[in-house]
Amino acid sequence: MTLIALTVAWVAFLLGMAWYIAVLDGLWAAAREGRAPRAPLANPLYRCATILRQQSNLTEAPDLLNWRLAPALYAGLAGTGVALVPFSSASVLADLEVGIVWWGAVEALTVVVVFLHGWSANSQLGLIGAYRYVAIGLPVMLISMFVLIAAALPAESLAVPKIIESQRELWNVIRQPLGLPLFLLLGLSLSFRGPFNYADSADIAGGTAAEVSGAPRLVWEFARLAMLTAVATVAASVFLGGYLGPWLPGPVWLVLKTTAVLLVSVGLSHQLARISPSRMMTLIWTVLLPLSFLHLVWAGVLAL
Repeated sequence: MTLIALTVAWVAFLLGMAWYIAVLDGLWAAAREGRAPRAPLANPLYRCATILRQQSNLTEAPDLLNWRLAPALYAGLAGTGVALVPFSSASVLADLEVGIVWWGAVEALTVVVVFLHGWSANSQLGLIGAYRYVAIGLPVMLISMFVLIAAALPAESLAVPKIIESQRELWNVIRQPLGLPLFLLLGLSLSFRGPFNYADSADIAGGTAAEVSGAPRLVWEFARLAMLTAVATVAASVFLGGYLGPWLPGPVWLVLKTTAVLLVSVGLSHQLARISPSRMMTLIWTVLLPLSFLHLVWAGVLAL
């Protein structure tokens, strides 16, 4: 595929998956309220139109440049994450030998950008959400790095295409069954959904997005959907073999596996209850992080 064709496919993939997540969210909300969904496929478009009709809000003395720039940076980071993933053996937008390291940089910069979004608004609730996000996001990022390094060991490479090729005989989700569930927690954390929604939660009136409306709000909400898409795409590639599969073309397999991962992620975000930030910190540091380290040790033993 040419660079232009790959770029078009990359944009279409991001937009399509964001729409898919929004439809799933609408269906879950309708099921929780015990009502029949109304025009679920068109609801994302109605939501976009509603947000765009709002007037863009301004707080007193914000850092306006960073406040307006943060949503675009967040979406851009999600886009670079998706760019690491090949659609087929010969179609990848960013073919990097250190793709896993690049994804680690995406995770770290996401923490910075979300904090910047909450801090630059010059709002108390936004700042609380920003500090919450940093406190939860940093240890979850360590969990992600442990499971991704473990997944890279069988391939003896940090490049995403080589990790995919190493799964032709056996997917990593079977070799390392704890890796995918632990990595999905990262998706909920980076996009602050469900039990990991501490940045923009209702108890602090929307947190980092409490003062955001209009077009900046639309970009911010799209960026959250795009980041969850990026995590699901990386998960489908690193743990489920990406484009590998019989009969169907590689891009179709990637889309099917990504939509399956997103279905599970959205379901978890709606079904799992959120606990207090202090209890979540205790759970991460005393249970999930040691578990991910043991998972890495086990993967290393198998590789040897």
